[in-house]
Amino acid sequence: MLTDKKIPPAFEAVRDQNEEIYWAGKPEFVPFILRGVPLLLLGFLAEWFYKGKAIEGLPGFFNVSTPLLLAGSLYMLYLFLVYGNTCYGYSNKRLMMRSGFFGIDFKTIDYDKISDIEVNVNPIENLFGVGTIQAFSGRTTEKGARIYDKFISIANPYEVFKRIKEVSVDVKTDWNYPNALRPEENPGYQTKYNPKKDGSYAG
Repeated sequence: MLTDKKIPPAFEAVRDQNEEIYWAGKPEFVPFILRGVPLLLLGFLAEWFYKGKAIEGLPGFFNVSTPLLLAGSLYMLYLFLVYGNTCYGYSNKRLMMRSGFFGIDFKTIDYDKISDIEVNVNPIENLFGVGTIQAFSGRTTEKGARIYDKFISIANPYEVFKRIKEVSVDVKTDWNYPNALRPEENPGYQTKYNPKKDGSYAG
């Protein structure tokens, strides 16, 4: 697991002046790559069920199972190639995701955009003691299905999840109830960012 003193250059380059990154880490290699296995399994099942039946109009070697086997193999190759650029983190302002195939892609989600966050551990991740944190920030497909942003196959997923929830609650509370408007006996959450005295925020 990475610490704030070892933030990848891509995170450091986009970090705001007053932003503090609390955690950053890479996915575990094997479970991250094995996400392509389900497509391969479907391909092998199709091969067994259809007994290598060819698709009409295509060469004989191109049978019913070929698209699934090809898709699974290409997806695993893609995951292998993007793994080196993949990293996740969270700060006192947002969630941060780094990835990329040919170049480096960077995405962030401010805490006020997140309406739901949860931890999922699939059977493969369970074998390796890792899990996936997924956050919903309102994006959906054309058919209305939710689109989640994910920290995939990270170590200590429940601990990271709890810390993200704590920071998110602290930040949202200070946004909704600026410190300057609170009575002295209710100073609010002890967050690490510094709201200005007038209730607005630096940075």
